Order: sequence, then C-alpha cells, then structure tokens
Amino acid sequence: MIVSKFGGTSVGSFEAMQRCASIIHSDTNRKLIIISATSGTTNDLVALGDPDLFANERENILFRIEQRHLEIIDKCQNKETVKAVFERDFASLREHMDYSGRDKRWQDKLMSFGEIMSTHIFVEILKENGVDAVWLDAREVIRTDSQFSKAVPDRIAIRKLAEEQIDKSKVTLTQGFIGSDKLGNTTTLGRGGSDFSASLFAEAVDADTLEIWTDVAGVYTTDPRVVPDAHPISEITFSEAAELSVFGGKVLHPATLKPAIRSNIDVHVLSSAEPDKQGTWILTETKEKPSIRAMSLRKEQTLLTLNSLEMLGQSGFLAHIFKVLADHGISVDLVTTSEVSVALTLDTAFKASNKVELSDDVIAELSKYAHVKVERNLALIALIGNDLSATAGISGPLFNAMEHHNIRLICHGASNHNLCFLTEESESEEILRMLHKKFIN
Repeated sequence: MIVSKFGGTSVGSFEAMQRCASIIHSDTNRKLIIISATSGTTNDLVALGDPDLFANERENILFRIEQRHLEIIDKCQNKETVKAVFERDFASLREHMDYSGRDKRWQDKLMSFGEIMSTHIFVEILKENGVDAVWLDAREVIRTDSQFSKAVPDRIAIRKLAEEQIDKSKVTLTQGFIGSDKLGNTTTLGRGGSDFSASLFAEAVDADTLEIWTDVAGVYTTDPRVVPDAHPISEITFSEAAELSVFGGKVLHPATLKPAIRSNIDVHVLSSAEPDKQGTWILTETKEKPSIRAMSLRKEQTLLTLNSLEMLGQSGFLAHIFKVLADHGISVDLVTTSEVSVALTLDTAFKASNKVELSDDVIAELSKYAHVKVERNLALIALIGNDLSATAGISGPLFNAMEHHNIRLICHGASNHNLCFLTEESESEEILRMLHKKFIN
C-alpha cells in the first residue's frame, strides 16, 4: 500500500492537479492521498489572521483566494457541481472572518480552509480522470491535543479512527496539516504539518511506502541554483537527511517523518512535474554509505564569541551563558570552546524558522560574564555523509582546498554524519562549488 502526499505547488493549478491525478491513476496501490492547500493560499490565510488588517486589504486577499480556486474550477468538466461546493466552503471562510474572538483556536480553524477547499476540488478532478476517490475530512482521523498551532497527535487514537474511517480497498483523498482535539475543535500540526500528517496516516494504515510529491526531482547533492553540477541522490538515510535539513538543505525534515521512521516505512521523494524521474528514497539503511554524500550552505550566520578568564577552571560559567540565551529565546547551532573562550553560531537568516534577534539587551546581559564579540555576514557550509568522525583523509584535503580562504570556526566529531565550518558569506558560493567538485564530482 502506498500513501501519497502532494504539496501546494503540485496542486497549484488545474494542469498541476491533472498531472497529480494521472500519477494516482497510474498505480492502483496508491490508496490514500493527502494534499496541501493550493500554493499561495496558506500565506493568504496567514495574512487574513492579522488583527490590524484593513477592510480593503482583507477583501483583496479574499478575492485572490477566490479567483485562484475558480480558475481551476472553470476548467473542470463538472464545474457547476464543483463550484457549488467551493462557494459553500468560501462562504464558511467569510463567516469565520466575522467572528470577534480571534484566539489561537480561531486561527487554526482559519488555516484549515486552504486544505478543505483544495481537496473538495481535487476529488472531482480525480473522478474525471477515472479514479473513484472518496473524500475524507482529516479531522475525523488525526486526533490531537489542544495545543493550537502546534498540536501533538495521539497515535493510539489515530490508528483506531483510521481503522474505522478508511476503507483500504478504495482510494481516499484527505487533507494534510489539520486535525481535531477530543472536543471537535480544529487543530493544526505546525510547520511541516502536511508531511507530518502524511507520515501519521501512513503509520496508521500500515503502509509500505510513503511518497512525498514536490516540485523538485528528489534530494540533490547540494543546491543546484548555486552548483550547476549538483545532481539528485538516489537514496539517503534518515540520519543524513536530518543533518542536511538542519544545515539548510532543501530536504524534508525527518522530525515530520518520525511516524514513518519508527514504523519502518520507506519514504520516496518525487517531482509531480517530472514523475518519470527516479527521485530519492529516504531509508533507515542504504546500500552505499559514502563518506560525503551531500553538502549544504546556510547564509546570514552570526558568530558570538565570549572571552573571560573566569572560565579558567571554573564550573557553571557556560550554564550562566546558556541561561541568558534561553531566557531570550535564542537557539544556538554550533559551539566550540577553549580554556577562556566560547564561540557560538546563531542563525540570523531572515527566513529562518529559528531566526534570532541578537539585541543590545542580550549583549549587555552577556557582557556581565564575559567580553562579547559579534561577527556577522558569515556562512555555514556542512559536508554530510557517513562515519566522518572516524574516516581518515577528509580533514587534510578539506584544509588544503581551503588554503586561500579563511575558516572562522569548525565543528567536527560531534556527529558521525557532518563536518561543518564558518566562512565569509561573500566567498561561500565559490567555496561550495569548489568543494562539491573535489569531494562529490
């Protein structure tokens, strides 16, 4: 049995939905289909949740959502039926916007409309393509607690509800990202929620394979926009994928795939635009385990160096430093220490999910314990592979290749799957191309 999840770009237009319908029709083992909101809709719903939104801005966003879906519906064979269902959903969205109590529960219900609307349209497109699919409200299966916007799923309840609600002999279409608590309130699973939903569904129905259909043909050795020689990887372990995603690679985060991992379900990443390409398998174990399988680049990094003689032979110094950072909600990536210094990297990228603000207040508080130095405009390059901490012949060639570039910090040995370092952001793309050519090509 195959569970297939299609992302927003895969269902962003009538033509894209047609391609996905053809993919589903081509293999009768694809029995459970999970899809996201059409591309752009979730961002629009987030914007609608802004309490300071002016009425004219609200109407512009609602108009954009409506037109995006009507453009798809107008190309359907049975468009009047589909349009009637959409108009009912859209009226519910407008009604929801009129509620005055805009708490997190209201916000989660707002965010659910994107998936509800897209699946109501897509189920009809599936039928037009010869797939007799049934529509399922994911909230009838994905049971969670009441932590709105980042709800925690109940594995036991989900399995029981899946057995009751899902007929494995039929093709079932449902939504990613959304669930419900025991009181029937709509909840959402947070960032990466659609992949997480797909993984929960796959575990609940004992699937053999979980397919993740995206707009790229699998996981690449590095960012092909920076390195034209980058190529798709045929298979990668969950551990490698975890490291690659953490260090900026455009990879599914294995945290969202945890249900599939614990149930030993293979994950296949594919492109809905190029379904004939082999894509990338994410597996517990791979046949080949190269020392370096992939590389990633993450810009807009900040290096924070704290120097104090009080560190010398004293216990508790680092505890004070990390408590200050924790109190300000600052997440630390890499750490290196000497007798009297500690260096920390912070991800200050504009789009980072764990973006940090190194304010004057934070620096002033840290300055009570040490002299503080802040360096910006750095980039983090990570080499991802296997047994790197126990493999001879990696560090020497790396340092030789970097003889004309300055390495500001290096982390090696904490993980068997990565070796990473900081360098000047202005040189980072040139360095990535050079290292990719040397170690991968």
